[in-house]
Amino acid sequence: MGARKQVDAPPAEFAEAVTQLRGARFRPEVFVEEMPAPQRIAPHAAAVSADVTIDGDDVATGRLVVLYDPAGNDAWQSTFRCVAYVRAAVEPEMVTDALLGGVGWTWLMEALADRGAEYLAPSGTVTRVVSESFGGMADDDATAEIEIRASWSPVPGPGGLVDVTKHAEAWGETLCTAAGLPPVPPGVVAMPTRRGQRGR
Repeated sequence: MGARKQVDAPPAEFAEAVTQLRGARFRPEVFVEEMPAPQRIAPHAAAVSADVTIDGDDVATGRLVVLYDPAGNDAWQSTFRCVAYVRAAVEPEMVTDALLGGVGWTWLMEALADRGAEYLAPSGTVTRVVSESFGGMADDDATAEIEIRASWSPVPGPGGLVDVTKHAEAWGETLCTAAGLPPVPPGVVAMPTRRGQRGR
């Protein structure tokens, strides 16, 4: 039995990355919980989902997947890869702004830079969605959303270890920016979210 547990144990590098993911700190408006990770993309994966709630309303949602392939991946240029998704409601008139896509991508890049989360091979898309109602729903207001899908490879720090915490917190801040929350003032530390609870 002991031998089987040893065989099934995840690599130390991935186990440390999962610990860092669980230890990331997010703003109190962000509710984060673990979710099942995709099994076929990489030998090892961990994932979390998040909702941003303001005044009782969910205004943004997202998920972050951390992939690990000890053999490396040429496309990743690394053994680790972060895959992120962010969706947030925006004002319908914002969707007509041709710059919105570039702005949405900048939110993520700036969040990574602000946390010193170095990365390689970034890629992704920013999608703008408008929904209009007709017929029996014609009185409903038009709604609009922005969706950011991105992936990047964390750069290992001293000792060759990847600091997943910085990357997870950058994703969380991107969620908050997309939701329209103002930046946290410099020097102010966000309190960690209580995972698995809605009681805020």
